[in-house]
Amino acid sequence: MTIEFRDLKRQYQTYKSEIDQAIADVLKSGTFIGGEPVKVLEKELADYVGVKHCITCANGTDALTLVLLAWGIGEGDAVFVPDFTFFATAEVVAYAKATPIFIEVDEKTFNMDPQKLENAIKEVISEGKLNPKVIIPVDLFGLPANYPEIEDIGLKYELLVLEDGAQGFGGHINGKRACSFGHAATTSFFPAKPLGCYGDGGAIFTNDDELAELLNSLKVHGKGKDKYDNVRIGMNSRLDTIQAAILRVKLKAFIDHEVKDVNKIAAVYNKELNEIVKTPYIPEGYYSSYAQYTIKLKDGIDRENLINELNILGIPSMVYYPKMLSEQMVFNSTKVNKDVKLNISSKVLALPMHPYLNGDELDYIISEVKVAILKIEANN
Repeated sequence: MTIEFRDLKRQYQTYKSEIDQAIADVLKSGTFIGGEPVKVLEKELADYVGVKHCITCANGTDALTLVLLAWGIGEGDAVFVPDFTFFATAEVVAYAKATPIFIEVDEKTFNMDPQKLENAIKEVISEGKLNPKVIIPVDLFGLPANYPEIEDIGLKYELLVLEDGAQGFGGHINGKRACSFGHAATTSFFPAKPLGCYGDGGAIFTNDDELAELLNSLKVHGKGKDKYDNVRIGMNSRLDTIQAAILRVKLKAFIDHEVKDVNKIAAVYNKELNEIVKTPYIPEGYYSSYAQYTIKLKDGIDRENLINELNILGIPSMVYYPKMLSEQMVFNSTKVNKDVKLNISSKVLALPMHPYLNGDELDYIISEVKVAILKIEANN
């Protein structure tokens, strides 16, 4: 049996007629940038998340960049980011010429640790070399970060909070949806994300009318009343009309059943695997969209050996992320506890997860993961 890590082909086959028709409608219209599909999608996304404004753009990295640009973040500013996440979260900070401050993550949730965040803010203030400006929590693997505490910390130190919801879209805390936290939030529509298109795409969410107006200008070369009236320096970052049309079809499926289905699959994984690995921890009141189903291996389990064993059996797995951000060559930070870093990045492994994983496939994965781990343990 061969398993797909995230089966986009099966999703397409399920909604082939609707997706094909949506693409055909755009081709017939001749409008490939902007147009009705983009406007309608933005309204649907804002309504789903529960905010006033959704501003689509070319990708999730641009979404983060646009918000930092709109807030005037630059040289001499400190921006607090989790140390365990995808490179883009810190990359956009450096691109703005600000300084990323790497925060240790909670070993149970893999998300930014609020206490370590506050300690880092106090340290930056005490040193007096940088101006603390923004906190960028990440909803890692589909689980929203601890916004009740992080937002309080932001308020206490007068910092802006920018939710990086690239992986968290569809999750919530006590019913308040991911991408509705902080002063603004962003997400990505990269194909493998919880809600993905067939190329690149991204969006920004906010309740701030002035920020929304500024973002709509910045994403189209700093336009004023039209694209030939340029009132500021911006960038070119627009969601293609075809991608918007595809996302409208996928959003309906996402709302109707996909988030529920991945949670049902996660429940089976948790029940069957919790005695041999550390399964994802979801705090009370939190709901994950399971962008990835990430387990943490116990001491003594050789991860590369396990990956190879599963590959032979046709079961793909992925490591998110083999390096902490502060370990990346372009960032030379020594402010993060290395024992914690290595314990997380060297132990995590993501198993296949998508709404179209059927019962036979799930049983096969679980059975073979158990066998492979027991085999490795026996050989130690």
